[in-house]
Amino acid sequence: MKTKFIPLFLLMSSFVFSQITFNGCHGLLDDQDFVFSNTGADAQNKKIYITTPVDGAQSCGGIGTCELKIQWNNSLTRWEIIADSGNGDFGSTFLLYYNSTGNNLATNPPSNSFGTWVENTAVTNGECGGNLSATNSVLTGDVHSSALTVDQSHIDKIQIFPNPVADVINISGIENMNAVNVYNSAGQLVKSQNFGNKVIVKDLAPGVYILKILSPKAEPKEFKLIKK
Repeated sequence: MKTKFIPLFLLMSSFVFSQITFNGCHGLLDDQDFVFSNTGADAQNKKIYITTPVDGAQSCGGIGTCELKIQWNNSLTRWEIIADSGNGDFGSTFLLYYNSTGNNLATNPPSNSFGTWVENTAVTNGECGGNLSATNSVLTGDVHSSALTVDQSHIDKIQIFPNPVADVINISGIENMNAVNVYNSAGQLVKSQNFGNKVIVKDLAPGVYILKILSPKAEPKEFKLIKK
């Protein structure tokens, strides 16, 4: 039987950009690294991350064995770090931290130095040592640290013009899209329309916005838009 050979560096590269490493809440979780892998996305195209392994093999000093998940809570518009009871089904969970002040347009969670990861003391009883910071935690990998997330990988194929814009923004080089949303710098939706190659923005106040193009089969594509 032939075995398909996959170069090791390809396997490594596929994990590097889809993982998050977290070390924090030492009072409950001990001083150890938790490695999260991206396991998919939710209905809002927000990525979901779960620690590996998820079989009760990783111990947590204050709470026995546990697994962790980083996910978007759409009803409360915030990212959350939650702990499972140890069997990996995330049927009974405990909220450890939440962050509603990062860039809510991003499909991945904010770093520990962007926005505020608030300790949920109602669950932790303050044993995590306060909100996450660079001095009491590590949160690296597939995280964001910018107020405006722009998908640069599609800039050469997709064009929005003119930019800066006064009245109408034109969009070219796009197929199979179904909607366009415009958000202000605070992450608030200010305009939404079914997909078309023109978006009227003359009613918007001058400033910086994010134009997000939505697709049923791909992650949203985001561009910085300057309204003059």
